Amino acid sequence: MSGPHIASRFLSICCLFAGLSRIAQPLMSSSDPLRLPPSSRPGDTGDELALLRSLFAGGHGSWERKQELLARQIRDDGITYNVHSEAGSPARPWSLELLPRLIGADEWRQVQQGAAQRARLLNDIVADVYGEQVLLKEALLPSALVQGHPVYLRGLHGVRPPGGIFLHVLAFDMVRGPHGEWWVVSQRTEAPSGMGYVMQNRMIVSRLFPEAYRQLNVQHLASGFHRLLNTLHTAAEACCDAGETPRLALLTSGPFNETYFEHAYLARYLGLPLVEGSDLTVRGERLYLKTVQGLQPIHGLLRRMDDGFCDPLELRADSTLGVPGLIQAIRAGHVAMANALGTAFLESPAIHGFLPAIAERLLGVPLSLPSLPTWWCGEEAAWRHAEPTLRDQVIRSTYPVGSGFEHTQGAHWRHGLDAVVCRHLPIAELQAWHQDIEGGRGAYTLQAHMPYVKVPVWTQGELAMRGASLRVYALADGRGGWEVLPGGMTRIATREAGPVSMQWGGSSLDTWVMTDGPVDAFSMLPQAVDVDELAQRQRPVSSRTGESMFWMGRYAERVETQLRLVQCMASVMDHDQGGEAAVLDALSEVARSQGQVPANTPSLRQAPRIFERALVQALRDELALHGAHSLAFHLQALERSAHALRERLSPDHWRMLCALRSDFLASLPAGHEASLPSLQPALACLGWQLAAVTGAQLDRMVRDVGWRLLSVGRLLERLHAHAQWLMTFWQGRALRTPQGFDALLELFDSAITYRARYQRRLELPAVLALLVMDENNPRALACVLRRLRQELRKLPVGPGPLEEVLDLLPQNGVGATLEALSHPHAGEAAVQDLAKRLMDASLRIAGELERRYFVHTEAPAPTLSS
Repeated sequence: MSGPHIASRFLSICCLFAGLSRIAQPLMSSSDPLRLPPSSRPGDTGDELALLRSLFAGGHGSWERKQELLARQIRDDGITYNVHSEAGSPARPWSLELLPRLIGADEWRQVQQGAAQRARLLNDIVADVYGEQVLLKEALLPSALVQGHPVYLRGLHGVRPPGGIFLHVLAFDMVRGPHGEWWVVSQRTEAPSGMGYVMQNRMIVSRLFPEAYRQLNVQHLASGFHRLLNTLHTAAEACCDAGETPRLALLTSGPFNETYFEHAYLARYLGLPLVEGSDLTVRGERLYLKTVQGLQPIHGLLRRMDDGFCDPLELRADSTLGVPGLIQAIRAGHVAMANALGTAFLESPAIHGFLPAIAERLLGVPLSLPSLPTWWCGEEAAWRHAEPTLRDQVIRSTYPVGSGFEHTQGAHWRHGLDAVVCRHLPIAELQAWHQDIEGGRGAYTLQAHMPYVKVPVWTQGELAMRGASLRVYALADGRGGWEVLPGGMTRIATREAGPVSMQWGGSSLDTWVMTDGPVDAFSMLPQAVDVDELAQRQRPVSSRTGESMFWMGRYAERVETQLRLVQCMASVMDHDQGGEAAVLDALSEVARSQGQVPANTPSLRQAPRIFERALVQALRDELALHGAHSLAFHLQALERSAHALRERLSPDHWRMLCALRSDFLASLPAGHEASLPSLQPALACLGWQLAAVTGAQLDRMVRDVGWRLLSVGRLLERLHAHAQWLMTFWQGRALRTPQGFDALLELFDSAITYRARYQRRLELPAVLALLVMDENNPRALACVLRRLRQELRKLPVGPGPLEEVLDLLPQNGVGATLEALSHPHAGEAAVQDLAKRLMDASLRIAGELERRYFVHTEAPAPTLSS
């Protein structure tokens, strides 16, 4: 039986199941979940019954369990889609339905041939528009849709990319008509999204239905991704100097992009470094990646950033996302870009109306996969032809919404929706749209309305039917042809009349293409790799990544030191006899210097209630509105660094970091009048979570340069904070009291060790031995310095020898003897001097690391040909 008949029969049987789901419940729980009454069975149940036996295996309860497994997998993998609004968190879990959509081999051939032909046509159009412009001269394409389009880049006219490939990957949004024919609704040529989600969908759903996946001969996807990588690699070879190996990267606009998860996933899957504009720099018309090892050339970019943001020198001057000088590097032929800049004008819906004639002109054959009938209202004849049937059309914006070229009278444009289905409009609103079109016809395009074909989805314990569209991807093969990824993404509307859009609450289905030939078993994970390939997979650590790792370590340590300080103050305030004056003054001074309270706050001894209120207020203040940079502020900074490092962190580690702030704020007592002792449960919970984060960083991360920078950041913060604690308690004579002794030991997390060694003896030399000189105590200054020297020596050699950095630290130990620090007369001054030197060294080393590894003011290393 052919593929289309299988798919349509599966659809009809699913519809039957939707109607019988309740009355057939006893049958679904029997040994044969498909034992339908004879009158309910379809006529030919051969392949269809085998299909349903695989998909429905285990009955109704099995599907519920699989739905739970699917949701858990999405949560565990941290698959998100970012929707930014004023009313809440931007990230939401990716929406994926349980059942796959099936497309037969014969039907897929129609889609595949049409999409490949259309990809070739669009690449030829771009080549002509940025070349001889025959289409414009012969009026086959209106200049208003090209040179008048806001994203047409005149500065790239005459620039031909390596291999003549302008479009490496294209996406076509398609719908199937009532008679089985396919129509193209829109095309994405700038930076098509979704391929990463397609692969993620496949990995999840195929594991839930492994038998059906094998029996249906579903074509695999990995070859398409490998082809994209090879094509870009080949193009990048033309940008290399003699003897150079092409270096590629994936360019993202950053964690706030709605599909950032996909960017990070694709970078990992393809083995490319994920870079932002700030990671790159142009020197001498060449593009370089700023790494902690120095500047490294980049010859090819797979971009996921819109044209306008890519180069603030020649495009949007207000862009902070791009790379200044990138277009000049492209002109010079030193960078291959996928897709080429300036291709977004093809996404205008008005282009569809001109493609049939252009196909005849450039290809000599008609389009095999047509667009929905389309009329650009900028043509008088087209508008008058479509005007009487406006009720049956879809109004679409000719130019990108927000570009300033679209007409802004319609409320839908203002809300970011660039398509309006006229049949759903009241008469008065339809008339208003008619007037808008008459007032600025070129900004509007009309497209025939095609109701979405419905596919079965499993929702709320039963089958339901939802309107669906299909996005397929055409990939350049580097030899002048295009191949289509066998599958793509089916998107569905979650509401009956809602838009098929992920931004507007849509969902997705894995799309299975059944082949009547052999299944391509290629994997992106080859069985054997040689030593050179293994070495190449050791990806460089970009300066932005290194800096984010460095600050993640610093923020994590700041949170921990501030947490210990608040817990210590809460313990002192909860004491039956209150706090000693010297201890209260020392704690107040440390709290002010570390940003726990505003600098002008009276001390705990002077005004305990005012101090408490300021501290509690600062704990909740994420924006430091009152001048105190306390726990909530640093927890938010730690969360931001986690988002910037999404591609490097395991899902568990990433979720833990993102949960710290929200869990802490949710666990604080209500109201700003809470006392310090009442905060203890929330503080204890935060401490447990921080311990888990520290464990993940120490035990579950690769010891590369990024991890070493994270460790150095933590150690520098610990060195500064512990030296400051020691100096303040020593200076204020707080250690003359038992309470001061206990407080300092608690801050250093060394109370248990001290009592095991010295019981309750209040000996200053013993405190110095444990908290300063003991290299086996991870909280002691000597141990921190030893570890810091070790990690600094393992960092890459930058401009100037590392000895310049190491010379800022004592060569051995802490640079002082226990005898000198515990001297009855000169010891106090020696402790103060030691603490000040170590605090100053920590600040100077942090600045030196910033200059060496993150700023990159030096010139790039000479190339082999220079």
